[in-house]
Amino acid sequence: MSPDMGKPFDPGFNRSSAAAARRSCGGRSWRPLEIAAMVAGFALYWPLGLAVIAWKFWQKKSGYEGDLFSFTREKWEGASNWSFGACASQGRGFAARSWRNAGFGSSGNRAFDEWREGELARLEEERRKLVAAEREFAEFLENLRHARDREEFDRFMQERRNQQGTTSI
Repeated sequence: MSPDMGKPFDPGFNRSSAAAARRSCGGRSWRPLEIAAMVAGFALYWPLGLAVIAWKFWQKKSGYEGDLFSFTREKWEGASNWSFGACASQGRGFAARSWRNAGFGSSGNRAFDEWREGELARLEEERRKLVAAEREFAEFLENLRHARDREEFDRFMQERRNQQGTTSI
């Protein structure tokens, strides 16, 4: 007797569609590294193990396709784009974007984006001018040091010649 005898016939059912349905519902199985993370979490500090289990439940509920480590990497990279600073105390939210990411992306207003790009280009040109002026000033100081060294060396040689001329007579 076949195990399928009592079940109604479903012509659209097959194993690959069942796997696709399970994936679409977020029924991702545990990976070996996730199991190891859970065991290590319980071994080191039991709330870490519970956090891994809670994450797996969240993963099933949300349908997130990645594993624990890709999720951690995504969140770590996302957190590095934010910094905590003065903007939080000024009521602009809990965190403010860091300066290194300022200017990336669109504000949604093309006129503002064009103005911002123009201002950033102007500031970059000013920065280049400052770098060039700093380099010129460093060369000027080097020339002054070289001239002073040359002058001191010439004075030394003159005094040496004068001493040798007076001692030889």
